[in-house]
Amino acid sequence: MNARTVRPRLRRLPLNIAAAVTVVVCLFPVYWMISTAFKPSKDIQSADPQLLPHTWTLTHFQRAVDADGFALFWRNSILVTLGAVLLALLVALGAAFAVARMRWKGRRQFMLMVFIAQMAPWESLIIPVYIISRDTNMLDRLPTLTLIYFMITLPFTIVVLRGFIGTIPPELEEAAQVDGCTRTGAFWRVAMPLLAPGLMATSLFGFITAWNEFAYANFLIIKQQDNRTLPVWLSSFQNTFGTDWGATMAASTLFALPALVIFLLLQRHVTSGFAAGAVKG
Repeated sequence: MNARTVRPRLRRLPLNIAAAVTVVVCLFPVYWMISTAFKPSKDIQSADPQLLPHTWTLTHFQRAVDADGFALFWRNSILVTLGAVLLALLVALGAAFAVARMRWKGRRQFMLMVFIAQMAPWESLIIPVYIISRDTNMLDRLPTLTLIYFMITLPFTIVVLRGFIGTIPPELEEAAQVDGCTRTGAFWRVAMPLLAPGLMATSLFGFITAWNEFAYANFLIIKQQDNRTLPVWLSSFQNTFGTDWGATMAASTLFALPALVIFLLLQRHVTSGFAAGAVKG
């Protein structure tokens, strides 16, 4: 190993150490959640915290699965999340194509409004959304949550897909049109397969956003308890006698599994999707 290879490595050493420290800091709470889920109750309440469980138990997971409404709230979360993601992809795909491929008056103003909507804190809209839902008789309904999550994820989906479509050469679609395809047919047959990484990246973002959302689900589903979602269900492990930390950590681990599995399955496509979508805006 000569000096030419050693010096660049030494220069990168502080960055590598900083990256390793950041990863440890970010992942430690997740590790603590999972390890606590496998600890007996006496070890969780111990005055001497243990990094690794001395005794492993599945009691907390059994208590979480047997809790009232587990299967029902799981189904509610799946329906609301998938509905919001599919609806956002469908609408955003048309909007992104119109912005990236067509030239029309007000195009820049439209994207400005999309960016403003993306920057707006959605928690500040809870009161107006509640009033609108109440006046339209849409409280305590799963379709209401689906529409809200759709509106939350739509701006980001438009921005990413617009950048991704902009990286696809329009000459590919023009060549397909010369061969007899319509403009729509050329897009679906030529550009659509190339959009797969971008669609997966935005789908993952929308899934995680809708899957983890708590405020709207807790605020808009008041009377019909059977229409609540998993984030609200997690609060059921707290009662007047305190918090069942073991069951809470086990339920949180089960709650995080779907997003983790989807991310691991789509990781390669998600990385390339975000990178490609950021090239051209």
